[in-house]
Amino acid sequence: MDAVQQEATARARELQRSWYGEPLGALFRRLIDDLGLNQARLAAVLGLSAPMLSQLMSGQRAKIGNPAVVQRVQALQDLAGQVADGSVSAAEATGRMDEIKRTQGGSVLSNSGQTTTGSGAPTVKRVVREIQSLLRSVSAAGDIIDAAETLAASHPELAEFLRVYGAGRTSDAVAHYEAHQN
Repeated sequence: MDAVQQEATARARELQRSWYGEPLGALFRRLIDDLGLNQARLAAVLGLSAPMLSQLMSGQRAKIGNPAVVQRVQALQDLAGQVADGSVSAAEATGRMDEIKRTQGGSVLSNSGQTTTGSGAPTVKRVVREIQSLLRSVSAAGDIIDAAETLAASHPELAEFLRVYGAGRTSDAVAHYEAHQN
């Protein structure tokens, strides 16, 4: 690899760090290890071609262009955490990965395993995850926090919304959503 290619790869990885919190190679390798996958299976679950996954991992390509794929990555990160803490077995994880693969966007994961209420309405967690995914597909967490700081003096409620949904934990966003209904 020549100096120009090395510089482009380093820049792509830095952009990935700002957009996704870390280079995608590290993130995808962790998912592969934590969930017992290989690259082909990870690509299939995410809805990416194997060459595209390879380009993202190596830094030849910086951004995941499809927001639904970003949401699937987030869902797999959540699933890996649940496997790590023992709340989901390896067998259950396999089934959940199949569900994630079928989604067009949004998370299929929730504490109860359901994404809608008995009436067919989305759960609060599902709505919150959709808001988070939309914000995070538009901008990196650091940029959202910067925007929130810029707005804080003149629009504190909007700044809080950006911080909670754009860069915060899902549980905090659910609490915020529930506190601001009605």
